[in-house]
Amino acid sequence: MSKKSSTSKRYTPEFKRDAVALVISSGRTVTEVARELGVSSEGLRGWVKQAEIDRGQGPAGALTSAEREELVRLRRKVREQQQTIEVLGKATAFFAKETTK
Repeated sequence: MSKKSSTSKRYTPEFKRDAVALVISSGRTVTEVARELGVSSEGLRGWVKQAEIDRGQGPAGALTSAEREELVRLRRKVREQQQTIEVLGKATAFFAKETTK
């Protein structure tokens, strides 16, 4: 039984693009290509699926890579704004308390 690493490998966008192109152009299965490249077959399958979505061939409502990136960016911005509002609320309460003394 082999032990899997607890850390995941990171692959460049170019590597992912080329791996997906190899699956599409070769006519071989995702598992065969993944084994040849030394990557997880499930990971490669996910890259192929995302590439199909990015080309407009995915299921209705699936997010493209650009939409996913925008969603991450907007969620981060909302989180930062919520933190700012919380700090400003505490500061307002502090100064309101100080002026009533």
